[in-house]
Amino acid sequence: MLYIDDKVHQLDLTAALAAVSDERRSYALRFRHEQGRRLCLAAFLLLQRALKEQYGIGKVPSFTYGANGKPSLDGFPHIHFNLSHCREAVACIVDDEPVGVDIESIGRYSPSLLDYTMSLEEQQRILQSPEPAAEFITLWTMKESRLKLTGEGITRDLHSVLVDEHQYRFHTITRPDYIVTTCHHRH
Repeated sequence: MLYIDDKVHQLDLTAALAAVSDERRSYALRFRHEQGRRLCLAAFLLLQRALKEQYGIGKVPSFTYGANGKPSLDGFPHIHFNLSHCREAVACIVDDEPVGVDIESIGRYSPSLLDYTMSLEEQQRILQSPEPAAEFITLWTMKESRLKLTGEGITRDLHSVLVDEHQYRFHTITRPDYIVTTCHHRH
């Protein structure tokens, strides 16, 4: 299930720091700026909420990390989750199967970024769109959610990330300021 919080600016930092694990508190306090702390804490609070609502888990277990740094819940190998954030919002997805999520602010893109991240077909799609910036972010969130699903991260040729798109199930939500995409394996 997907959870989104787009009221991150209203988060009470003191209360949030008290409500999370020691591990997450230490991690959040490493951020130099308040906004980074807010986003980190808000995403973790969404995970806590999701685990409570979906699995009855009141205290979030520690994380373990895979080969490429993808976190999982120590002691709960059947629960999969993924977190993401942008300036306006945070997203958390929790499921019984591997999942990926990416949330990004809708903004401008540069031609060099387009060349670096998108295949020729994807570039055509973006340039022919009535809203090129939103189309770029839609494709970007698809790519990143797919890479987060598999645990690869952004370590490969970005042009080819969606070549095997038919093997995955994507769901995209567009809001005025951001776009969020989830990714699951297609069965």
